[in-house]
Amino acid sequence: MNLQESILKLIRKASTDLSPDVEDAIKKAYETEDEGTPARNVFGTILEDIQLARQKSTPICQDTGALIFYIDFPVGDSEQKYREAIENAASQATELQYLRPNAVDPVTNKNSGNNIGKNAPYIHFHQWDKDEVRIRLMLKGGGSENVGTQYKLPDSGLKAGRDLKGVKKVVIDAVTKAQGLGCAPGIIGVGIGGDRVTSYALSKEQFFRKLNRRHENPEIAKLEEELHTDLNKLGIGPMGFGGKTTVLGTHIDYQHRHPATFYVAISYMCWAYRRKQMIIKNGEVTYD
Repeated sequence: MNLQESILKLIRKASTDLSPDVEDAIKKAYETEDEGTPARNVFGTILEDIQLARQKSTPICQDTGALIFYIDFPVGDSEQKYREAIENAASQATELQYLRPNAVDPVTNKNSGNNIGKNAPYIHFHQWDKDEVRIRLMLKGGGSENVGTQYKLPDSGLKAGRDLKGVKKVVIDAVTKAQGLGCAPGIIGVGIGGDRVTSYALSKEQFFRKLNRRHENPEIAKLEEELHTDLNKLGIGPMGFGGKTTVLGTHIDYQHRHPATFYVAISYMCWAYRRKQMIIKNGEVTYD
């Protein structure tokens, strides 16, 4: 098993082959829209794009996003080994045009040209007790990243208190303000609690969940269902052209907070919901 080649394959699959749960949700959205409407036409174009990308092994979207890796590995394994393999694979994927160069130095405004830079790709390491390695990857586009936001409750302007009703109000506000700018229909990740940093991190981690797999806490699961329904009543539709589907999924998680704070972070993922994972066990690699 060649680690770099295996990660290169992971990147290629993430960039060019949309996961079945996402494609199925888009097909369902297409069927719900009325014949001849802009919304149905947009969904039809999206479905054609998904098929062409898969057949030709080319990126689903010209913005191949920022690379975000989460790695779970056994105690005693080497972080540096994975970091080097990821950087080499990302550089190679850029040369092969699976990725667009998306790493820009904010001081010089120069693009590195190979997706490698300071904290790019972003890699989160976590040790676990299993005898296998899990590498998860999401590709996060810039447009959807720009419409993510964070609220501090209470919010007097929205009459949102420090409770789940308040959370619901700010999520609806965030998606309303996003309109079609995040390349709707979106997937919404919500992180409740923690501090400013960890609430954002938690909201983005929700994108590793299978689409609409509900939270184990029944109150959170209920809120996910309610928001999914209410957000689709906004009528924003695909790319903001109007329609019955504004979001494909809503995923929420929570963590304990300081008594003086109540943060709610909302991350927005575009319809090109690109995430894949690979498992390495006994020298064998499987992908999902």
